[in-house]
Amino acid sequence: MKIGVPKETAPGERRVAATPEVVKRLVGKGLQVTLEAGAGVSASYPDADYAAAGAQLGERPDAFAVDILLKVRRPGAEDVAAMQPGGVYLGLIESCGEDPILSAMLAKEMRILGMERIPRISRAQSMDALSSQSNIAGYRAALEAAACYGRFFPMMMTSAGSAKPARVVVLGAGVAGLQAIATARRLGAEVWAYDVRPETREQIQSLGAKPIDLDIGESGAGEGGYARELSAEAKARQQAALADELAKAHVIITTALIPCRPAPVLITEEVVRRLRPGSVIVDLAAANGGNCPLTVPDQVVERHGVTLVGHTNYPSLVAADASAFYAKNLANLLDIMLDRSDAGPVLKDLEQDEITRAMLVRP
Repeated sequence: MKIGVPKETAPGERRVAATPEVVKRLVGKGLQVTLEAGAGVSASYPDADYAAAGAQLGERPDAFAVDILLKVRRPGAEDVAAMQPGGVYLGLIESCGEDPILSAMLAKEMRILGMERIPRISRAQSMDALSSQSNIAGYRAALEAAACYGRFFPMMMTSAGSAKPARVVVLGAGVAGLQAIATARRLGAEVWAYDVRPETREQIQSLGAKPIDLDIGESGAGEGGYARELSAEAKARQQAALADELAKAHVIITTALIPCRPAPVLITEEVVRRLRPGSVIVDLAAANGGNCPLTVPDQVVERHGVTLVGHTNYPSLVAADASAFYAKNLANLLDIMLDRSDAGPVLKDLEQDEITRAMLVRP
């Protein structure tokens, strides 16, 4: 059975779907791995390391002429044209609703498994790419905030005087938010955090941060550990109640996202006007409209004396480790998808496992 790993071509994308360590693991299971030459270079994995791990290096069409295709980002139209009919796609599909790319893949009778669709159950934790990449995003966002903030994060005491610690507010206590809290705390900041899900309060406190408690009249707890969209009335109450807390912050890191919905607005322009000059907002929801309407995707801008950071691909900024985590997610998934046989690995019925069944894209 052939596995293909092409180079990622999305603008700014430096990750790769397989590392030499994972290639060695797959080859050891009897799989043939074909890698597009140069696929891992941007993530600091040279071709020589892949060759030593047992991969076959080839041109881009070679990486698509396989039984199972491993990718990070969604494919383009040219990629779909190069895919093997009846093959299997493993990767992020980044899609909501009707999608001509997915339709074209289904027309080729491909089985599409979206990494975003892995169910949040204990058995699937080692395959959960959203969590592994969000963890990295939260870490890198805190570092970005510290780099853009023109003052110290920790309390500093010197013979020349002392500086108070930065007051950091993290909005959203999912995987990315919790890692942002932990990283900001390690950097010495005083951290407050808010989430619409009441059950996150204990998690916030366990990391040494202080929870912001607001009474907005309803809970934002949704299915599968995700937040749900609040009613219009609750959103209005939330914005009003948050405003005074946010106005005290030196740094705000926002992570509030709802799958397949525009990002909720948590930081209004009026709040930005109230922030201290030199404050920083790092908006992890920039790709979905932003938790602050002044955020510009993929740009760092200044508005009303406040720096707004709108990077949309934080894992790519830590490409080597992000690739390693993602590649292990894929390898662990492949372990439950394949059976051994005398002729080599064979694909199981993907409808028979609750994980792969949930991941499948259907017409």
